[in-house]
Amino acid sequence: MNFLNSAEKKFIDILNTTDYDFLKTTSSLDNNIIYLTLSGSYAYGTNNEYSDVDIRGIFLNTKNELLTMDCSDKPFEHRETDTVIYPFKQIIKLLTNCNPNCIELLGTKDEHVLLCSHEGKLIRDNAHLFLSKQAINTFGGYATAQLRRLQNALARDNYPKAEKERHILGSIQNQMVTFKDRYNQIDNNMNLYIDYTNGKDSNDKNKEILIDINVKGYPLRDLKGILSEMSNVVRDYDKLSHRNSKKDAIHLNKHAMHLVRLLIMGTEILQGKGINTYREEDHSLLMDLRNGTYVSKKNGVKDYSEIFSIVDKYEKEFDYAKKECVLPDKPDSDAINELVMKINRHVLMK
Repeated sequence: MNFLNSAEKKFIDILNTTDYDFLKTTSSLDNNIIYLTLSGSYAYGTNNEYSDVDIRGIFLNTKNELLTMDCSDKPFEHRETDTVIYPFKQIIKLLTNCNPNCIELLGTKDEHVLLCSHEGKLIRDNAHLFLSKQAINTFGGYATAQLRRLQNALARDNYPKAEKERHILGSIQNQMVTFKDRYNQIDNNMNLYIDYTNGKDSNDKNKEILIDINVKGYPLRDLKGILSEMSNVVRDYDKLSHRNSKKDAIHLNKHAMHLVRLLIMGTEILQGKGINTYREEDHSLLMDLRNGTYVSKKNGVKDYSEIFSIVDKYEKEFDYAKKECVLPDKPDSDAINELVMKINRHVLMK
């Protein structure tokens, strides 16, 4: 496995340690990996001395998978090193849907690209094919989810139960925007709402989130995944009841930073400026958000109002970019299919 000479040496050295032997010893990877790049804080330029190195990448479906039409569409994950490598079939779908976590992989700095084969370069060079007005929902949806987490965490101790349920429901609905990236269509067959658990009741404490599902012949694993993701939102919110205040402050600051970063990146994409993962021009702002610079104290209580003013500014820019968006409504499926066929031909000719 040959890493790029242009990549930063310290990251190549890390990949050459025994911790990353799985890249060479896992049969589905090894010679099938076509792209590896930094992700997370190092890719954004928001890392500090405590930041972990996150690696993301792409591996090709094998010749046998292509010929039998039984292509892997599940990522390879190595949790110990926080490495995720997507199979070609899956990454194309995620990129076509303008998934922020995947789109950003094509806009990393050259020195943050650790491995890039001919096929990987074809994908990176054609990143523009995947950009469309779908970024309005994906980047907007992910940013709203971050905002909701921030609001939920700050409001948990003060809001009545009914209001808390509305916050949780909003978080789940924002999460559902991303389901099309991973699951078969189910939106029209699922209804979430807040009502009394057992009929009418004058006590709002007995109101909670309810769900109606009407599906037939729906894949069980997809349904399990959807319900699991919804449950995770509820679980994460409930965890706030037992949070460590110091650790919680760090998480809140990171939520604020990623919220603003998503809004800025989404705005640039909608303006036709491409994918700029490394946030050089916004570095000071993002690091100040991460370090809690904009959090003040009033009467001994932390005040996040300045952060929300910053968020409001970038939300308005994002909304304006939506109205003036220069991108097509949907990506060019014909051009993407040509790219997919070109890369798959290379696999079949090996």
